[in-house]
Amino acid sequence: MKRSPNRRMVGPSGKGGEQKWQVKAPGATKASSLHRTKAEATDAGRRILKNSGGGELTLQNVKGQIIDSDTVAPGNDPNPPKDTK
Repeated sequence: MKRSPNRRMVGPSGKGGEQKWQVKAPGATKASSLHRTKAEATDAGRRILKNSGGGELTLQNVKGQIIDSDTVAPGNDPNPPKDTK
């Protein structure tokens, strides 16, 4: 069976009066982490993906619209390409 791609989304959290940002896997009911700023949440999302072998990070604006996405390279490739030199 083919493994599904590792993805995380950084977007606004609708909880509380103060604006917070969450890192969440698509389809998950709970956030992986919750942060005060979008920059903190983005850094945490990249760290989570790097530690779990890489994947796709999607960024949302305050309204929840997708504004950007980035591919995070694998942290540890078990089958690196062989050097041809």
